[in-house]
Formats: sequence, structure tokens, C-alpha cells
Amino acid sequence: MFERWDVPGTVEREGGFVISADQIREYREPRLMAKFDHRVNLPDVFLQHSLAILPVTRGDYLIGPFEAYCRFEESAAAVRRFSLPASLESLDGGRIPSESIAVNCAAASGILADFLGEETLVPTVSGRMNSDRFSFSIQSADGRELPVQVDHAQIEIDAAFEGANSLALIEAKRDLSEDFLVRQLYYPFRVWSARVHKRVRPVFLIHSNGLFRLYEYEFTDPSCYNSLRLVQQKTYSLEDTDFTRRDLLDVLRETPRSEEPDVAFPQANSLERVFNLCELLQAQPMTPQEVTAAYDFTLRQAGYYTAAARFLGLVKKDGPCFRLTQEGRRILELSYRKRQAALCSRMARSLAFRELLNLGAHKPEPVTAEEARELLRRARPPEVWSEETLTRRASTAVSWVNWLLRPQGEEEQQLTFF
Repeated sequence: MFERWDVPGTVEREGGFVISADQIREYREPRLMAKFDHRVNLPDVFLQHSLAILPVTRGDYLIGPFEAYCRFEESAAAVRRFSLPASLESLDGGRIPSESIAVNCAAASGILADFLGEETLVPTVSGRMNSDRFSFSIQSADGRELPVQVDHAQIEIDAAFEGANSLALIEAKRDLSEDFLVRQLYYPFRVWSARVHKRVRPVFLIHSNGLFRLYEYEFTDPSCYNSLRLVQQKTYSLEDTDFTRRDLLDVLRETPRSEEPDVAFPQANSLERVFNLCELLQAQPMTPQEVTAAYDFTLRQAGYYTAAARFLGLVKKDGPCFRLTQEGRRILELSYRKRQAALCSRMARSLAFRELLNLGAHKPEPVTAEEARELLRRARPPEVWSEETLTRRASTAVSWVNWLLRPQGEEEQQLTFF
């Protein structure tokens, strides 16, 4: 496709290339070829030429050297506890299988009202709709400001809540990702800023492992795609999330020693994302390619994270697909504290992890990478792992243990476009 229409050459000469849905359909369905929620999901040819794609009409897309994605460093904000009204029987804070149910729980429990500072919220617009006409500038990879014209492109809003002073547009997710496509916030913001007089507030709501992470953004220059700024970030839960060192010691005492897992020691630094991957597999088995498409993973990363889940006994390979084990399904049904305890118990099957967890339980400060290396060096002789491999495995081990015992403090968020 790129060769047939000389897309890179046209972009270099004219700043962009407009391609129709019909042209894309000759190769693949447009919904698959023009929707990439994370930068890593872009086809290799896009990455090679630093390109991204944006819808500009109902059936046309613009390919250009756009800084379309935003990366963020997540804070460790203190978790705020809320509860669903006791009279509600159809919502269960411990069973939230979809983005829409997560939004409903956040609204019914008062999480959204607290986050937005609005006493009363009314659910309003949602679903797919056409945009109006608007124009904006977007940064290119080399720092230029490129003009873009939009005319009745399709947008989608997961949920919107209007209060006395503002209209919040909610983008809901269940995957923990390192970046997001700014268009998901920007296009709805532009459309509804022109239709209402109240302040329009773009909000990301991410639900995983019993936690509701809410991020409010603003566009400091409404005509600039890249003027995104984080206003606030808070984390909430409908469950008790206080997993302590005493809880960890109880788990270690109650977990018998067993044979080492027959899967290679993990090399996937985020235990939270390992668990989040299991949440995605709860809906249906997935191939490595489907894991990559659903998450901001490369195929190699998908391999690392599915292997880590297999190491814990939560996931198994079944032909070309990965699916949850019975133990994985059991753990997903537990409450937050019991899930954390179950994850510790699964880790403690490995002697190296058991010793590292025991060390972390007795230390007031985080376990260090050097401490993890020494424990792994004793568990795995030098002839088994090279020093480089040892360092990578130690990085995973220390990340997992420190995440389980992380302090509930707050850190500054930093945004990076790319």
C-alpha cells in the first residue's frame, strides 16, 4: 500500500497523505488498519517513517509524521476507599467485567462526583457520533506545526457526565498501558466544547485489579492537539486494598515449599500488568498477535508477559492461544487483599522469590537490585545464568516484590508526546 501510492514521498513533499477507507479496504478492513490505540501497535512501515494516522472525515484518514501519542509516568497516589450503595443488587464492586460496568460503578459509588468536585452528575451523551468541522495544529516528529482539517469524522464517547459547572467526557479502559492516543480525548473535546458553554473535561478512567485510576486532562490551547496537560490524577477502590508486611509473612508461613515452576524465571518487570493481562484473558483465549493488538505490547513483550503469567500458574498455552488456568480464574474472583496474597503464594513456590519476599517483609525500605542479584545468584549458579541474564531477572524480581509492598505515596506525573 505504501509503495503503490508512494505514501512516504507524498508525506515528505506535502506534509501528509489522505487515504480513503475504500483504498484501505483493498488490503484489510479500515477498522483494523486505521485504529492503533498505542504507538507500539502501529505497523512497522509507520514506525520506520515516524508516521501516525488520524481520521479527518467519515471515510478518509490522514497519514503524517504526527506526535499523536502521549506517554505518562503513573504516580503511586494514595488509594481512596468508596462503597456502592447497599440498596444496589445489580452492581458488584468485586466483579467488574467491562469498561461500561466500571463507569457505572464509579458513578454509583460517588467516585466520579468526588473526582470531578460536582455534587450532582447526570449521564448524558455516549456512543458513536459524527464530529463537526474543526481545524487544529499537531506537532511533527521534527518539531513543525502541521495543520489538520476535520469534517464529520466519526468519534466515540464511552460515557459523559454533566454537573452544574462542567461536562466530563470519559474514555474508559481496562488495559494498563504506557501511552494513549490523544485523539481519543481531543476529538470529543473539540466537538463538545463547541456545543456547550460549560467547561469540558477530558477524563481517562482505567479499571484493573480492583483499582479505579482517573486522570483529568486539559488542552491549554484548544486549537493545538499537543497542548495536553494533566490536571489531576487519583486512585480509588471499592475494596480494602491495605495489604501489609504482616499479611505477607502470614502468606509465607502458610505456603508450603514445592518444586520450582517448570517455566523459565520471568522477565517482565510489571507484575500489575501480568495480572492485567490475565484480566483480558478472562473474557476469551488470545493468540500472541491478539495480545499484542489488545495491549501496548510488541510480540516479544507479549511473549515475556504471557511467560510470566505461566510461571505463576495463572495462564497456560493451548494450541496457538493462551487461556487462564483454573487457578488463574480462581484468583481473579478473589477480593483485592486475597488476590495479592494469592499472587505472593504463587511467587513463593520459587525459592528465590520466597527468600526475596521474606527479605522485603522484614525491611522498612524497598528491596534493592543488588540484594535481588545476590539472592538469585545463590539460587541459580553462574553456569545457569550469565551475569547479563541475572541482572535482567533480578530487575523483574525486585520490581514484583516492591510493587506488592509499595508505599501509598504521591508522585508527580510527567507527559511526553511521541
